[in-house]
Amino acid sequence: MNKYWIWFSRTYKIGAKAQNSLLEKFKKPENIWKLDDELLSKILNKEQIGILTNEIYKQNLDRYEEYMNEHKIKMITIYDKEYPEKLRNIYDPPVVLYIRGNENILNQKSIAIIGSRQCSQYGKEIAKEFAYNLSKYNINVISGLARGIDTFAHIGVVNAKKTTIAVVGNGLDVVYPKENEKLQEKIIQNGGVIISEYPIGTKTEKMNFPARNRIISGLSDGVMVVEAGLRSGTLITVEFALEQGKNVYSIPRKY
Repeated sequence: MNKYWIWFSRTYKIGAKAQNSLLEKFKKPENIWKLDDELLSKILNKEQIGILTNEIYKQNLDRYEEYMNEHKIKMITIYDKEYPEKLRNIYDPPVVLYIRGNENILNQKSIAIIGSRQCSQYGKEIAKEFAYNLSKYNINVISGLARGIDTFAHIGVVNAKKTTIAVVGNGLDVVYPKENEKLQEKIIQNGGVIISEYPIGTKTEKMNFPARNRIISGLSDGVMVVEAGLRSGTLITVEFALEQGKNVYSIPRKY
């Protein structure tokens, strides 16, 4: 495991676009590590330079690696052959993925099921039923492990004893929401996978979810939206999916 990649992933607040631009020009994180402000200023703004050169992100890298080894968390970079091909082609792909579970399913046929956190009982049952039946046809279901539709989509797959992909907006040492801790473990036990572009120690922040959503749509071959409102964050995923040329299916709330 390369400590420079761990460091580079910790600077995620400069944005994936900036990280990809740096890699395109300087090739490796160890080369970026050594750059001075003058060279960085050709690609980054002042705030981004402040983040990238902050010494705090260069500290305790060995402890990060130890924690990941102890908890069976794998890191793959955009340069690795294991990196999902579907993600390579999206706009601003994550430069690093942290993975817990079976990464081999990331390139298989998948449908994302997403929707409202404040969903109805009808929405819960629909998400669970579709997820169950899709998984029985060996189609992976992708969602975000959030409350509401996401949770019930994952539950449907777990009930079918099949594999599901959960893309989270925090480090893999954080369980959010806390009540989904047992569900997360069942996903792993069934041969599924939990993934994140965020390093160990990253708390759940609202700003992380829109970026997370591009990964959900990027890994999917289509997106099913259940009971999403007009102001729902789910629609961000829909926008990403449409930009990526994916089919989008909608199941509205039943009144």
